Amino acid sequence: MPLIHVTWLPKACRNSEVRKQVAKAIIQAITNNEVAKAADIPTDKLVVRFSEAVDGFALPPGHTYESLGLSDEKQK
Repeated sequence: MPLIHVTWLPKACRNSEVRKQVAKAIIQAITNNEVAKAADIPTDKLVVRFSEAVDGFALPPGHTYESLGLSDEKQK
């Protein structure tokens, strides 16, 4: 399973909606190019997770191709 882990410093503006937008951009960048096709990256197994560089800070859930609605965009 391809896993992309983003670690950043905590800021109030980095809320769940911002994480979702960043995850969507990362997944689109990885899956919509020739390298992804050559590497045979399975979109249904790609996960983006976020954490903040603070000890004891809970990890938010990861985002996937389906949870971001990208599979719906390809069908259009």
